Amino acid sequence: MFAWIEGIGYIDSEYKKKKIMSLRILAVAFSLFVSGNLFGQTKTTDALQKEHGDAMAFYFYNNTLRMLNQTEDKSFDELIKNIEKMKFLMITKGATFGTAQYKSLKSGYVSEKFEEIMSSRYQGRNFDVFLKDKNGKTEGMVVTVNDSTSLFVLDIVGSIALDKVTTLFKSIDESTDIGKKIKDFVKKD
Repeated sequence: MFAWIEGIGYIDSEYKKKKIMSLRILAVAFSLFVSGNLFGQTKTTDALQKEHGDAMAFYFYNNTLRMLNQTEDKSFDELIKNIEKMKFLMITKGATFGTAQYKSLKSGYVSEKFEEIMSSRYQGRNFDVFLKDKNGKTEGMVVTVNDSTSLFVLDIVGSIALDKVTTLFKSIDESTDIGKKIKDFVKKD
């Protein structure tokens, strides 16, 4: 029931267990904090989110993306297999966000060593894709989805096939919970 601990004396074993558990929780929290800061999303996306306080953000890890695959589609699992984590940011464009701000956003990604590699249109939206690689391995991707009223940013640690960018956006858009929030967000005034 009691244990001898050097310098303290006898301590109840339940107290000791609680202390050890607390230290373990602190260690895990610290490691998540450190790893999140070492391998976080881009500074440009973080600044954009701070600048637009009303922005809606979702964070996905590979396992949460797999939960979107409610039909257990093997092609979707293949699509997301190289995504470690992703930040999905939605911004309502207004008088404060126009062409100049979008160009500045793109310059921010380029200044972080991302290379703009693709631009396309899909269902009335413009898609711009930026890649960051090191020694031939893609470390991160940023996909901006831009239309007249909204800006969506997919800030990805990892990668997806370039020809599947619109498929990923469509999958997120059509997900029951997230898709509804996206549609509500786009429709709000």
